[in-house]
Amino acid sequence: DKQRAKTFRRTRHDHATETAEDYVEAIAEIGEEQGKCRAADLARLFGVSHVTVAKIVARLKSEGLVDSQPYGPLELTAAGRKLAVASRKRHDLVRQFLLAIGVSPQTAETDAEGIEHHVSRETLNCFQKIIDRDGE
Repeated sequence: DKQRAKTFRRTRHDHATETAEDYVEAIAEIGEEQGKCRAADLARLFGVSHVTVAKIVARLKSEGLVDSQPYGPLELTAAGRKLAVASRKRHDLVRQFLLAIGVSPQTAETDAEGIEHHVSRETLNCFQKIIDRDGE
C-alpha cells in the first residue's frame, strides 16, 4: 500500500540523515567546549575507529557540511552550522517534552537522542504545545 511505502521511505531517509546530524552537532559542541574538534575527539565520543570517522567526515565534506585539512581541526560550513543548530533545537524540544510527561532526566536525554531523528514537524509542534501548556 502506498502509505506504508511512504512510511518506510521516510524511515530510510531519517536513518540516512541521522549520522550527519549527530556528527555536525558533536563537532559544534566539541568546538564550543574545547575551541576545536579533531577526528580523534569524534572517535572517542562515538566509540568508533578513526577510519569510521574519516569515512563519515569525507561524506560530510562532499555534502558541504564540514571543511577540514589533513591533520587539522574540523570546521563546520555555514550549512553544517545551520544543521547543527536545527538538530540541537529538535533534541532539546524532544527532551523537554519527555521531561514534561514525567520521564527521568537521564532517560529523557538518552531517548531524545534517538527520537530527535525520526520525529515529524507535526509531532514536534504537538510536543511544543504540551510543553507550553505545562509551563503556564
